[in-house]
Amino acid sequence: MDGCAVKVVDADRVEAVRERMPAAQDVADTAEVFGLLSDPNRLRLLVALLDGELCVCDLAAATGQSESAASHALRLLRAHRVVAARRAGRMAYYRLADPHVRMLLDLALAHAEHTQPIHPERGEER
Repeated sequence: MDGCAVKVVDADRVEAVRERMPAAQDVADTAEVFGLLSDPNRLRLLVALLDGELCVCDLAAATGQSESAASHALRLLRAHRVVAARRAGRMAYYRLADPHVRMLLDLALAHAEHTQPIHPERGEER
């Protein structure tokens, strides 16, 4: 069912897709961002930041994580430019890095709310 009898059916479309394909490093960087978002605890931190800047202790409390776990996750998110931080004395305050991150989260959450997930590995069907 998923096999092709020929190598290319629509050569023009294949070429058009190849021409607009991002550079390999851009694809790899994007895949890393999606990998970061695949962790529920990191995703909770990002959702908490949708309402604006919060310090590490407040983020930990809001997401049910230890301060150490939240801080570690935030360092990882910061290294990949998903969140930004500012210091006020010994306190670190985090925010979403830019509007693109917010749009990505908003779209992903809307998609999850409006679709029925299928998990064939769990024996679930529509």
